[in-house]
Amino acid sequence: MCGIVGIISLSKSLDERKNTLHKMLQAQAHRGPDAQQDWHDATCSLGHNRLSIIDLSEEANQPMHSHCGRYVVVFNGEIYNYIEIKAALQNHFVFKTQSDTEVLLSAYIHWGNSFLDKLNGMFSIAIWDKIEQKLFIARDRFGVKPFYFYKNEEQFVFASEIKTLFAAEVPKLKNDKVWSGYLVNGTYGLPDETFWKNIYQLSPGHFAELSPVNKYDFQPKKWYNFEDRIHTIPQMNANTLKEEYSALLDDAIQLRFRADVPLGMNVSGGLDSSTLIALIHKNLPSKQKIEAFTFYCNDTNYDELPWVNDLLKDKPYHLNKVLLEVNKIPQLIEESCYYQDEPFGGFPTLAYSQLFKSAREKGIKVLLDGQGMDEAWAGYDYYHNNSNSLIQGTKSSPVKPEVLDADFNLLASKEVFPTPFSSKLQNLQYRDIFYTKIPRALRFNDRISMQHGTELREPFLDYRLVELAFAQPDSVKFDNGNTKWMLRQISQQLLGNKIALAPKRALQTPQREWMANELETYVQERISEFSNFDFVNKNQVQKIWEEYKKGNQENSFYLWQWINLSYLR
Repeated sequence: MCGIVGIISLSKSLDERKNTLHKMLQAQAHRGPDAQQDWHDATCSLGHNRLSIIDLSEEANQPMHSHCGRYVVVFNGEIYNYIEIKAALQNHFVFKTQSDTEVLLSAYIHWGNSFLDKLNGMFSIAIWDKIEQKLFIARDRFGVKPFYFYKNEEQFVFASEIKTLFAAEVPKLKNDKVWSGYLVNGTYGLPDETFWKNIYQLSPGHFAELSPVNKYDFQPKKWYNFEDRIHTIPQMNANTLKEEYSALLDDAIQLRFRADVPLGMNVSGGLDSSTLIALIHKNLPSKQKIEAFTFYCNDTNYDELPWVNDLLKDKPYHLNKVLLEVNKIPQLIEESCYYQDEPFGGFPTLAYSQLFKSAREKGIKVLLDGQGMDEAWAGYDYYHNNSNSLIQGTKSSPVKPEVLDADFNLLASKEVFPTPFSSKLQNLQYRDIFYTKIPRALRFNDRISMQHGTELREPFLDYRLVELAFAQPDSVKFDNGNTKWMLRQISQQLLGNKIALAPKRALQTPQREWMANELETYVQERISEFSNFDFVNKNQVQKIWEEYKKGNQENSFYLWQWINLSYLR
């Protein structure tokens, strides 16, 4: 887990590229506090911030060169099945390190672009071919690891974070379409978009090749065809599905134990987190230890400590209880806005961030969590109640487009998502996995983990698990009012009926109450700052805020939007 940067340019001098690359590496130094290195030739400059997880030696630092000397790679992420890939390549290469980076580069040399299909992991990759003067870039199936870029006819610049591109003097200009969509519809842009004009993402599951010869123009190609793969997976009877999915669960967990540093896990009282705890307890090698982390707010309406304590009472894992304190919220928001670069989830994201901070303070550099089960098994209520809402937990409108100038309001386009499946439920799941919930959750999580120099691993997003669950019929996912029905059947064997059959609880904080009470003065200051945008109607903002203070507090999402954006000026 690290940070990568690069500049490809014929027009910029070597000294100019070196100076810019140094600024870029410094801008994302938090992503890799263990080592920082760069490499340059007449056209290409590559840099790397390293967070050492596998093979802690200096030989595993990046940029890393191929044995033949032709290729140079920078890579952010982890290839969990690198040991198996290395074994398949053993007769073709003499490996000098124990790192997954060397295996990844060797796999690219041996298999070409098709090597991506063999990788089980999270990754953003850039490989420079010195002979052909060509850059190969790729991103993992679901976009766990980020890849941002800016290009014109003179250069191609990429990085792991948007602020890193600003450090390279890329202009900081609002992408009005995405900003408007966020405020009008609560959306966060399409997979290749960002909140900043001319700064793009390489879409998940895509790769591309580019060079100065074609003026850095490229057409990303889809290497992970989820839709086609789903059509090849059979719908299984209950017993076969339980057996196959359970075996994959064990393997996904075991692969993510591979690390040369201490491990931890983030837990809550929900089914997914409970399943994670049980699977770790079942599969963790006796020589490895792991600590648990959870947050609380000292509010019994929201805290999950009773459930977490109950889950861990017979487990040998020390529970670190991290308190989210209301008086620290303003500082946490300011810090998180800097690291996120774009709007993110509200107070729960702040609380979650504190778990990574606590883990790092204890010397734990890798944490596991339970992200991905709801999307794979159709666990959200709106999958089954004919709601098309992208935002959960509110009956009233979560957004207030009436505070926007009419022209700015019109910039928001209602996004239309592909519907490649005959099942309406599967199409909603597909939307959430590739366009809405998963992309934004992964972005939030990448930033808050890397903010504290820690790595987050999400075993339930192992593509084999997602594909197998997704491919099953609707009746396996929802039965007699029970969401994630088959997962609950599987989990009963690990957890018992009390937890496996419990209703879903959203992970929350007293955000609504704190905004109206302890944080009232702070909220007023921030929404006043938001009102200074030229597309905002100040009077409407103040009117809605006054109504909120008087008790119209069914949801606070729109207030969070205003606060969040006020830091992105």
